[in-house]
Amino acid sequence: MIRTVPETGSTNADLLSALRAGEAVREGDWLVADRQVSGRGRQGRGWHDGHGNFMGSTIVRLLPGQPPAHTLSLLAGVALFEAVQGVVNAADCTLRLKWPNDVLVGNAKLSGILLEAQGDAVVIGIGVNLVAAPDLPDRETIALTAFGPAPDRDAFASSLAAHFATELERWRTYGLEPLLRSWIAAGTPRGTHVSVHEPDGGRVHGLFDGLEPDGSMRLRLEDGALRVIHAGDVILAER
Repeated sequence: MIRTVPETGSTNADLLSALRAGEAVREGDWLVADRQVSGRGRQGRGWHDGHGNFMGSTIVRLLPGQPPAHTLSLLAGVALFEAVQGVVNAADCTLRLKWPNDVLVGNAKLSGILLEAQGDAVVIGIGVNLVAAPDLPDRETIALTAFGPAPDRDAFASSLAAHFATELERWRTYGLEPLLRSWIAAGTPRGTHVSVHEPDGGRVHGLFDGLEPDGSMRLRLEDGALRVIHAGDVILAER
């Protein structure tokens, strides 16, 4: 079920609050807002809430025996990539995934995904620039209106929910290997120059070298050494 509200602070915050209150939040349901006044991105960034953009959240229950919770970030990216791919002309719009889950058009950011844990659940919030993109000081952004009429928000929400459910079932049934293959097929090409802003404030440069079996990013440093990135903000470097 997809529930739409005209305005809220943050769909992620709403689902987190409901979980803390012990309310019945069903896996597979989505909360979608026409407008968010306190939307959040990774590392505390605000999220642009242009009218007609997609802003929504869902939850995944953590169950014994399933892959690690952090790989839901990759899963969300793949599901979103597939949903966007379904509404654009591949000849006009070159899509790719940037680790862990940003959907890019060329080098421009089209979307944002934020995961937040609460008890035995993970809340996954997704924002997509269907109509309008924010001006960001540190990266290029884009909206799908750059390539034609904006997709219908509600139809996009239904498509995303379906792709997410499919990827979640595959993740639980077959583990990480199919997910990693899907991500690599859609992701940044090996050998791409990237810069990683690490959580401790450090910065490291190198070449994207694929994924580890646990979904971490492999970074080939300038001296040839391999560094495994478990968390960080990845920027495609200009060379």
